Amino acid sequence: MTTRIGYAAGAFDLFHVGHLNLLRHAKAHCDFLIAGVVSDELLVATKGNPPVIPLAERLEIVRHIRCVDEAIAETLPHKIDTWRRHPFDIVFKGDDWRDTPKGRALEREFAAVGVDVVYFPYTMHTSSTHLRRSLELLNSRPQERAALQSLP
Repeated sequence: MTTRIGYAAGAFDLFHVGHLNLLRHAKAHCDFLIAGVVSDELLVATKGNPPVIPLAERLEIVRHIRCVDEAIAETLPHKIDTWRRHPFDIVFKGDDWRDTPKGRALEREFAAVGVDVVYFPYTMHTSSTHLRRSLELLNSRPQERAALQSLP
């Protein structure tokens, strides 16, 4: 029997139940789960903000989650390049990627090398973005708080 290796990447900043859901769902679909923890530099380049928790600490947290077999730093902007360094059979994404240009490109790239793309439900009620905004509100002055509260 062949071991199915899965890959689930994320910032895993301000770790919350949505992150845990992704990792648990992913492990249920593979024999060995690699969690890619996006580097600080890559987060700044892609999202414009540095993480609250530094990479070394995020790696340590993710590495100790029972359903994760291996945690690696994701330092390359393209998942296919990560696959070349750490081969896997399945890549897991939140369904907010489904039917988007980025999701379709990911599917095409991985179909060419025999890797399945599996989508899981995105946890809408919590996100690191919402947690970050809440922390900013708690730490802001009243006039800044009003401006932050009006953001979507």
